[in-house]
Amino acid sequence: MPPSQTKRLQALRRSGTLNPWPEKVRHPLFAQSLFFDAHDLLQLKYEMLRALRTEGCSITQVAADSGLSRPTIYQAQASFAAAGLGGLLPHKRGPKHPHKLNSAVMEQLTRWCSAHPEWEAAELAAQLKQRLRLTIHPRTIEKALAARAKRGRRKT
Repeated sequence: MPPSQTKRLQALRRSGTLNPWPEKVRHPLFAQSLFFDAHDLLQLKYEMLRALRTEGCSITQVAADSGLSRPTIYQAQASFAAAGLGGLLPHKRGPKHPHKLNSAVMEQLTRWCSAHPEWEAAELAAQLKQRLRLTIHPRTIEKALAARAKRGRRKT
């Protein structure tokens, strides 16, 4: 594999747009093309949506040509309709922030840290579980307190 292709694959992997099954792509445009790359999942999804819309291909045919499942194509259609090309880009799954650490919990943690500076994150987690019936991983507490301390040092 040429070095330029290796770099391209690494970039696709970093961006989350590397197609894990390029060998399943059977669409003629992707066969030995310098432009169309079966490894590029974003390009593949866009081209399949284009084939659906402009060529009148069926979902079943597009799924067979692309190596993608029908549910994946339906989801790509909905994402593209809602957000355009950006909707086809991968998004981080799961919670975007620690949802259990609301302002009241953070205030309590701050008070405990002031009153008991010897307590580490594991002890704070144990106190949260015992007193507030909240199970929060000690590392989550460490990161939240560090972020809060960092914000507190800023001049406003």
